[in-house]
Amino acid sequence: MQVGGAPQGPRAGGGCRTRTVRGGLGPDRDRTLGGKDGARRPRGRETAGPGHTARGGAGHLVGRGPVSGSFAVIDELTVAYLDFAGSNAETVAHLRENGRITLMWCAFQGPPNIVRVHGRGEPVFRDDPRFGALLARFPAVDPGPHGLRAIIVVKAELIRDTCGFAVPFMSYDEDRPLHAHRFAREDDASLSVYFEKKEHVATSIDGLPGLPLPLPAMPRAE
Repeated sequence: MQVGGAPQGPRAGGGCRTRTVRGGLGPDRDRTLGGKDGARRPRGRETAGPGHTARGGAGHLVGRGPVSGSFAVIDELTVAYLDFAGSNAETVAHLRENGRITLMWCAFQGPPNIVRVHGRGEPVFRDDPRFGALLARFPAVDPGPHGLRAIIVVKAELIRDTCGFAVPFMSYDEDRPLHAHRFAREDDASLSVYFEKKEHVATSIDGLPGLPLPLPAMPRAE
């Protein structure tokens, strides 16, 4: 794994620097993101949807969850995470438009570190032939209670880490149960009706195509 890039700013406390990683998500970086095969320690994670801001559209930034184990490293340049039920589908819409996405992790415990994966992503929907094999990458997650609607697959083009000296210490207690409690009562048909009633699921706030409806049945993991 080759690392390039010059130090950014003063090297306080032993060396704050930005590293550009050109060799992909190898074993060292897998540990940085939280553990082998996506078995992640609790860390802050956000996904920045691309938006079509050149035409005056809105960008999108969202915290990711709500389920531990919903992120996986597929190979050295590919990661994926589960996209669960919600009242909008902005990331899905932005990826369908142009595919640009940035994933960011912040270490709220241990050594200060921020990791960003810049790349191209796509939403893989339930009726995609790849869905079952991808779902098998998340063996610790029961997709039923959370209304899984897509799997977001991201191919990294640039991976960077930098110091997180200004990131506060925060402790993780547990996943909130509210999401599972809300969507566990839905089956495929009622979940599709829920999405159809929401203004910004099939269409984004900027009028982009979002989640295709009606929602297909949930396939089994292969």
